[in-house]
Amino acid sequence: MEALLIIIFIVGYLAIALEHNLKIDKLIPALGMMAILWAIIAVAHLNVYEVNTLTKSLELHHLEGVLLHHLGKTAEILVFLLGAMTIVEIIDYFDGFSTIKSYVKTKNKVKLLWLFTTLAFILSAIIDNLTATIVLITILQKIVKEKEVRLWYAGLIVIAANAGGAWSPIGDVTTTMLWIANKVTASSLIIHVLIPSIFCYAVPTFIASKLSVFKGDIEITSEKDEKPKTKFSATMFYLGLAGILFVPIFKTFTHLPPYMGMMLSLAIVSIFAEYFSGSKFSVGDASSGGATNIGIHSPIHHSLSKIEMPSILFFLGILMAVAALESLGMLFEFAGVLENSVPFLGTELQSTHLSDLVVLLLGAGSAVIDNVPLVAASIGMFSIPLDEPAWHFIAYSAGTGGSMLIIGSAAGVVAMGMEKINFMWYLKKIGWLALLGFLSGFVVFVLLRDFLLNAS
Repeated sequence: MEALLIIIFIVGYLAIALEHNLKIDKLIPALGMMAILWAIIAVAHLNVYEVNTLTKSLELHHLEGVLLHHLGKTAEILVFLLGAMTIVEIIDYFDGFSTIKSYVKTKNKVKLLWLFTTLAFILSAIIDNLTATIVLITILQKIVKEKEVRLWYAGLIVIAANAGGAWSPIGDVTTTMLWIANKVTASSLIIHVLIPSIFCYAVPTFIASKLSVFKGDIEITSEKDEKPKTKFSATMFYLGLAGILFVPIFKTFTHLPPYMGMMLSLAIVSIFAEYFSGSKFSVGDASSGGATNIGIHSPIHHSLSKIEMPSILFFLGILMAVAALESLGMLFEFAGVLENSVPFLGTELQSTHLSDLVVLLLGAGSAVIDNVPLVAASIGMFSIPLDEPAWHFIAYSAGTGGSMLIIGSAAGVVAMGMEKINFMWYLKKIGWLALLGFLSGFVVFVLLRDFLLNAS
């Protein structure tokens, strides 16, 4: 029976990885795989377990309790993402991202390259790498006229956005998962991963700046006197970013789950959004007969209608599917085999013997298949204490490894759609730069990790 479950998972996994070839949205196999796996477990009355983190052993539990436990952990991530997505959409409702255009004051291609990649690196750490990529490529399309040059900029924005998301607990879904699962703390993640991530984006940007495509100046096509939609654009932009940045601070002081801080930030941002919009929405009006027209001018209703529900459902499906295998003890047992069979290549990570090679393969794998299930499986496999360097390495590797292929990350996929980037063009022109950046960050991470371990 376990063999059947593994086959179903592999088939579903392949369908997710080949979504562009099959032309089937990845949320469909993810949801189907989740439901089928848990249905088989229930019908076949298979034993389900939870890992005791203290004894590092499996403990038998009832199916309903285990299912509720995993659903609760998954819901924490989904509610957090819903809050973050809504704040981003509120910023966009007020055209807050037009504020970024004010930073573009140069025509020099190299300076513009460093400006866009640095903005991608910083913004992705706050509003996540996917949104940062969308915002910056949208601005890029209004500034850079030449298509070929714009593709180069877009490719390097993807590298920088993925690197920026790797060192922040709110910058990428995978780092958010590790943070919410209490595998890393925000401060320790930043200490271990920030510098490697800087090298990951700076090395490709530096090398690219020496290429002939970035010689000379560009012709600015955007209107210099272009004004934001409303006078509150800048205010909502900085308020929204501050609200998201407040979440780790809230967690540090209250020790409550991150989604609670995100909901508080959403509430505060929403108050200002409603006030600035002049909306007169009320609960009493909503319950009346004219409720069909209520909330049309409400930025909250508008923003909630714009969030990416397909992504939320995909995360639900894949996380609960991985949880099904975890509840059967498969991931726990596989981790033991993996750690014993793969030779350790780096400095011993205190209490864990997780190989650097394993984590590097995880990064390479994230370029081919989605990094979310890879990190979800890692969380279920390895019983490593909080803030062990292995978790930081997983955050870096899974977050940045996807840049090597255009389909290896959400940022790459959205850039591919917005600029119609060819798979082979990206592989030939940008892939080697992403690989050099990834390996540069890896070397820096190992050196920094060893230094910090010896210093302690």
